[in-house]
Amino acid sequence: MTDTSDYTPPKVWSWNKPSGGRFANINRPIAGPTHEKDLPVGRHPLQLYSLGTPNGVKVTVMLEELLARGHRGAEYDAWLIRIGDGDQFSSGFVAVNPNSKIPALMDRSGPTPIRVFETGAILMYLAEKFGEFLPTQTAARAECLSWLFWQMGSTPYVGGGFGHFYAYAPTKIEYAIDRFTMETKRLLDVLDRRLAESEYGAVLDYTVADIAIFPWYGGLAKFGQYGAAEFLAVHEYKNVQRWADVLLARPAVKRGRMVNRLSGELSSQLHERHDAGDFDTKTQDKVTAAS
Repeated sequence: MTDTSDYTPPKVWSWNKPSGGRFANINRPIAGPTHEKDLPVGRHPLQLYSLGTPNGVKVTVMLEELLARGHRGAEYDAWLIRIGDGDQFSSGFVAVNPNSKIPALMDRSGPTPIRVFETGAILMYLAEKFGEFLPTQTAARAECLSWLFWQMGSTPYVGGGFGHFYAYAPTKIEYAIDRFTMETKRLLDVLDRRLAESEYGAVLDYTVADIAIFPWYGGLAKFGQYGAAEFLAVHEYKNVQRWADVLLARPAVKRGRMVNRLSGELSSQLHERHDAGDFDTKTQDKVTAAS
């Protein structure tokens, strides 16, 4: 890789060498499918194609929360998309999400299947479909949506910026790490200040804003995301810590974090979810023991 201090960008960029880093095998500057493969379809109204990353966890937590409130129509099949293997570039997945990013949702409850992609859109779609976790009063709804889209807009600085250069880039670039660390800490401070005045992220009740924010900022605060807890001094954000503990105590959050998960304790990994009973019988520790 060219030393950044000596690099002069060309007049027109061209893709003439691997990008390097953890995701070099799947990074490319063009869209569209790389291979033909249909997506599987299960028996439930909602078909989720995902992976247990922070973005994937948003939707599985939302679905588990809806089921916990008694919405049987929120039953779902969660199919594992292994992004490291390029599953997101199959013709079937691209048909659901032309941006080739997880998660992607197909709602087959009506006469015509409806595709929904981008996590903010999926959370709003489900909230409106089932009438949950999205305030109806004008001011509260505006506040909730503002924090929901704050998360959507801020997260690229955390994942694509800080996480990439701190944990995944093939070389440690001080300028890039400093730049995105500064922004990540600023965003943690934004959230911490908000949580100093509100029990939850948007309003006084638990909403889609909390469901969206938690996997990313709760991940930084509680799970050592990117191995950066000490580096970011996440213990200093006391209100974020308090809020994350409240959400972690919710049974639906615990279940949602397990779905499509490929890391951590085997008992916390449910690679695919097709029935509520799978949490008791098909976690990876049980699958491994039975094989």
